[in-house]
Amino acid sequence: MCARGISLPCGLTGHCSGRAASGAPLNSAVRCPVPSLDSQSEYKSRMHRVLAHIDEHLDERLGLATLAEVAHFSPFHFHRLFSAWMGETLGDYLRRRRVEVAAMRLAAQPRTRVLNIAMSVGFGSAEAFTRAFKSRFGCSPTAWRKHESSLRNANGNSGQANSKHSQTVRAPFREHEISQDLNKENFMKPTLIDRQPVTVAYLRHIGPYGEAIAEFWQNTYYPWAVSNNLLEQARYGISYDDPSITAAELCRYDACVEVSPDFVLSGGALKATIPGGKYAVLRFSGRSERIGDAWTALLREWLPVSGLQLDARPCFEYYPTDAKCDPQTGAFECEICIPVVPL
Repeated sequence: MCARGISLPCGLTGHCSGRAASGAPLNSAVRCPVPSLDSQSEYKSRMHRVLAHIDEHLDERLGLATLAEVAHFSPFHFHRLFSAWMGETLGDYLRRRRVEVAAMRLAAQPRTRVLNIAMSVGFGSAEAFTRAFKSRFGCSPTAWRKHESSLRNANGNSGQANSKHSQTVRAPFREHEISQDLNKENFMKPTLIDRQPVTVAYLRHIGPYGEAIAEFWQNTYYPWAVSNNLLEQARYGISYDDPSITAAELCRYDACVEVSPDFVLSGGALKATIPGGKYAVLRFSGRSERIGDAWTALLREWLPVSGLQLDARPCFEYYPTDAKCDPQTGAFECEICIPVVPL
């Protein structure tokens, strides 16, 4: 709705053009209102809510009308909105997420039958799953599972955790917390703990991992955290995608901070709950370029002989309020947390 109360399409220039409802030409172009930051945040929140709903319900039929209702958008226009937001159609996104999640589960859950994994991501038969999987990855699910270490062009992790290898994590720490011991790599044996669910506010990065994640913490998260008085709260880093499976420009990372359930969101932040339950926790202390070795030790050496396997909850790095960092060397402390269930 433009300034004169006439509903007209807006061109790429940000001006209205065309004719009034009566058919009479407009005397002059009228600038449309510039969307407010609150409006943009609400739009982003609705679309991210849809993406979360999809990942949580991959085993169900996910129709356009259902997802439009989740987003509180008109079903008639939702497919256009989704395509404009994600750069791919809703159908293409659903197919991609189903086979990508299946690929991660094939590696992370080695004793789960291929058919069970297929059904867990919404495929009704092994044949349909195999066709879709081959179309995306060029091999069968069984071949993927058998040779995933060589096929996935990864550094040794399975599932979501593979993406952590190249993350340079400097920003989630206060610089005055320096310890000489940080420069000594310390891969302690993991411990099993029961974590409680925690409410977090988060800012999302979509794009390549690696140095971009450190820049996101520094340039996007920190100014937002300062404005919301959250620097003293515990932080979490969650990578949802494996760059050897998902295109780098589509990978998702959340920079999270612990908040109360009634925390009022601002500045484009969203709110979520990190699930509770059993986690294997490896306390890491060392330089940023070595955290990949810690992930590998946990997932390639410890996990296969533990009698446990990953489930569908996200892996994450946890930065307690007393986590230390040496800004001169990039050494830091964190807890690597992976969700586990019995084999």
